[in-house]
Amino acid sequence: MSHYNVPGVAIAVLRGGKVASLKGYGSSLAARDVPVGPDTLFSVGSVSKVATAALCLRLVALGRLDLDQGVGRLLHRWRLPEGLEGDTNDISLRMLLSHTAGFNVHGFKDVEPSAQLPSLLQTLNGTPPALNKPLQRIDRAGSRSRYSGGGYMVVQAVIEDAMGQGFDALARQYLFAPLGMNRSRFDAAPSVTTGDIAHAHDESGKPVALPRGWQSFPELAPSGLWTSAHDLALLVQALCTSYRAPDGFLPQPLAMDMMTAVSPGTFGLGPRLAGEGSARIFHHAGANDSYKAYIEGNLDSGDGLVIVSNGANGDVLGDEIRNAVSDSQGWAGDWSVKISAVTATNLLDEFVGTYKRRESQSLELPGILDTMFDNQDLTVLRTTAGLTVQAKGTPRQLKPVTGNRFVAPDAYVPAGTLQIEFNRGATREVRSLTVIAGGGVLVFDRQSKQS
Repeated sequence: MSHYNVPGVAIAVLRGGKVASLKGYGSSLAARDVPVGPDTLFSVGSVSKVATAALCLRLVALGRLDLDQGVGRLLHRWRLPEGLEGDTNDISLRMLLSHTAGFNVHGFKDVEPSAQLPSLLQTLNGTPPALNKPLQRIDRAGSRSRYSGGGYMVVQAVIEDAMGQGFDALARQYLFAPLGMNRSRFDAAPSVTTGDIAHAHDESGKPVALPRGWQSFPELAPSGLWTSAHDLALLVQALCTSYRAPDGFLPQPLAMDMMTAVSPGTFGLGPRLAGEGSARIFHHAGANDSYKAYIEGNLDSGDGLVIVSNGANGDVLGDEIRNAVSDSQGWAGDWSVKISAVTATNLLDEFVGTYKRRESQSLELPGILDTMFDNQDLTVLRTTAGLTVQAKGTPRQLKPVTGNRFVAPDAYVPAGTLQIEFNRGATREVRSLTVIAGGGVLVFDRQSKQS
């Protein structure tokens, strides 16, 4: 925490579908004695989407919503825009929850305490004071997986219009109360009188969003959840239990549907999915400017993890915490990669060059990389320390795994380790490289010096 300038962290570890460990570390406010505890409130960014999906599926289980009917008939305040080439086909909740509906707007900017907050309709239309572009359909529905926080705003509109109540009130009635998530709320801007709340901090660990101490997140369904490690552990526990046995929070068949990937992506109905067999997990990360969060549940064992933090570097710290928990618990199928003690230095010069993403790749192959590694061009450089890969101006050092495969230790890919393999043929010529992470694969072709 000191190394990454993260003042406060809370962690829950689940074992066999039950919370086995729950503890807070550090302070809610830097340089102040305000201890973080299991019930301290944190903004959890896109982890909100898993809670939103759980609420949506609970309403499906109660017969109030349908996963596969078009949502256009339920929307009263806003109409679905036309798609490509005038496409007016309807969109389902299954598409929206799995990021396959074809919408743009990846995520949303944090809003400072003094700024005016947009309404749901202003956010959907991209009109001031909303900070995002208007919501548009940029892919044919169901044709590809494209992460869209904007799509979850449509989910919010559908739920509110269908049920005739506000989003937080519905979440309290159908999600938080049944699970005992007593501190949780979908709240754009918690009041200054809110007790036991983690304040926001920048990369140097200094308080920001002053004088209140935290930003606003008006996009409730995709990123507006404030919750605690304790409450998130109850959510992970409920989803694991629903999948593993009947009579859970969700009917078992619906929980299994939630945890089945929707092609061509790696998302189920809400969470990301990774691993195989006894290592099959659901997971999701959350990242606002000053808050980072991560949840994970093993669908076979019921083991799981919750990490919430109030520093801009909390995601990198969270990776280290996750690896430490996995090591100590002996979790199956871990994504850790052992770095080789020996580097084939005589080969490194052969890998140097510029590489361009191959256009003809099937959309089923990239998996999580289609979202987490959306680079078109890579540059591989030789340095005194070995090899460095540069994408969008950011250099990352590569560490050897084999003679031609390397890992980028500081690249953040949830539930995956970013690896790069140089494809060296029988003539020693390197014509391409393959990027690998979380079961996803992307090929980049080497460019000639003239191109």
